[in-house]
Amino acid sequence: MNQHTKIYVYSLAGLLFLSSLIAMLYFGYKTFYIEKVESSQPAYSYHFALVAEETENNYWRLVEKGAKQAAAEKGIYLEYIAPNKADNDQLLKLFDRMIAAKVDGIIVQGIEGERFVDLVHKGVERNIPVITIDTDVPSERKAYVGTNNFYAGQLAGRHIIENTNGEQYVGVIVGRFEAINQQERLAGFKDAIKAHPRIQITEIKESNITEIGATQATYAMMKQHPEINVLLGLSALDGLGMVEGLQQIFPTKDVLITSFDILPETMELIRKGKINATIAQYPEQMGSMAVDVLIDLQNRDLIDNKIYTKTEIIEKADLQVEPEVAR
Repeated sequence: MNQHTKIYVYSLAGLLFLSSLIAMLYFGYKTFYIEKVESSQPAYSYHFALVAEETENNYWRLVEKGAKQAAAEKGIYLEYIAPNKADNDQLLKLFDRMIAAKVDGIIVQGIEGERFVDLVHKGVERNIPVITIDTDVPSERKAYVGTNNFYAGQLAGRHIIENTNGEQYVGVIVGRFEAINQQERLAGFKDAIKAHPRIQITEIKESNITEIGATQATYAMMKQHPEINVLLGLSALDGLGMVEGLQQIFPTKDVLITSFDILPETMELIRKGKINATIAQYPEQMGSMAVDVLIDLQNRDLIDNKIYTKTEIIEKADLQVEPEVAR
């Protein structure tokens, strides 16, 4: 092969190589290039966390609804977390995780015990304001937002006093014995009836904050104490369970039933005359106010650090006008 032919062949090979390289780079670019897209995520002023008692509990979902609505209106990202089922140990772990995440503020149900108090202290040390909601616990928490639970128990007692005559034997169902808010409501009820010896607590059982738990507790109480003529439920699903449990064992027995919260199902049973009254508290309002309080706490402490939300007795006659949306 002469010199000119070699130059021609080498030039052709080089041209082909260069063409292949250009083609490879071009099509590779088209294949793997991801066009830069401007982020559509809004810029949030703060990141708050709401640590609730139980994920799918209707009451806590309404707290979440109120909190998220208030947060959205104020450009705040609110994270809702909770154990799948009520579990204090799991709740405390989630609380600790939010402190480690360095959120700007935490709303949490109060839990009695040193671990909770220590975690509140840990959060405050890291300049994370912590407020309790629904249940308060003496600690370094910056504020409490929710029902005055002792007063709510007194309201339940007042309703029973005013709507009964003669000897009354009361079966009480609490959500969880260890829950401070349940203890405070029970204490308020006992305070209200202490001057009325005709009204006596016959038995107290736990529903584990489930409807089926309240049904089983009611059935067991009525079977063992058929003299019970008043039922009082101190957590949201107790009223529904009490009606079902009574229906199963004594469907025609006349029993005064006082429940807690205004779940739609509870309100319907009041309309039908199967529940006589309920103690209304407003979880959406709690959630909304808690967010407002955390915003205030970003810059200053509060002088009045107990913010009580509305609590009232709702009876059938009150349902001519719908109460505020709540549980």
